[in-house]
Amino acid sequence: MDKLPEVETAKALMTEAMAWSVMKWLREKKFVRKTADQANAALDHVSQAVRERWPEPIRTAYEALATQTAGTVSARRPTNPQPSIEAMTVAAKSHDADDEAYRARMDAEKSFDDAERQLSTSLAREGCRKAIYCWDLHEKAIRKAEALIHSK
Repeated sequence: MDKLPEVETAKALMTEAMAWSVMKWLREKKFVRKTADQANAALDHVSQAVRERWPEPIRTAYEALATQTAGTVSARRPTNPQPSIEAMTVAAKSHDADDEAYRARMDAEKSFDDAERQLSTSLAREGCRKAIYCWDLHEKAIRKAEALIHSK
C-alpha cells in the first residue's frame, strides 16, 4: 500500500497540534476534524477497494462476518454457498484487524469530543496520539488485506 497523502497530512497536523495552546485548539478544531475525516475517508476507500479485489470465497466469508458482527440477519436465504472454514479463518483475521482499527478510531474521536467539551489540551493531545495510532492500525489492516488478494 502506498502512503496516502490525506493520511500523511493528517498525521503531520496531529503531530504539530500536540503543542497547541487551548486558544489555538479552539481556532483550529474544525480544520483538525475535517483533516481527520479526510484521512479516515481515504483509508475507508482504499480498504473497500482492496476487499473488492479478494477472491470470492474470502469476500463472501468477510461479508458474512461483517453481517454477523453488525447483528443483522437476512430474511432470505443466502445465494452463495457457505464459505469454507479456510476462507472464514482468513477473513476473520482481516475482520479482526479492521475491528481493532475501528475501535481505535472511535476511541480517538471520543478523546477529541471530551477535549472539546472540557477545553482540555491534555485530552486533545491524547486524541492526537490516538488518531495517529488508529491510522497506523488501519494501514496495517489494509496491508494484511492486500496480502489476501492472490490467495485462494
